[in-house]
Amino acid sequence: MEVLMKQNITLAIEKELIKKGKIIAARKDKSVSKMISDLLEEMVYQEDRYEAAMRSALAILKKGFNLGGGVTWKREDLYER
Repeated sequence: MEVLMKQNITLAIEKELIKKGKIIAARKDKSVSKMISDLLEEMVYQEDRYEAAMRSALAILKKGFNLGGGVTWKREDLYER
């Protein structure tokens, strides 16, 4: 079982934003701290997923695609003189 360590941080947020945030947090039955923590956690999760998808897409592009077919013509046929 992984033990998660928590750390407090100090934020500078406008008073009106804090007031409205407290109302929203109360409606969700959460503390402002928990609400901000959840939002930050979701942002980090989305960023991690994006980075993983980007690495996967770049690996596929680097490998290339087999579109089938092959060369059925000769250069001389295309440039008859």
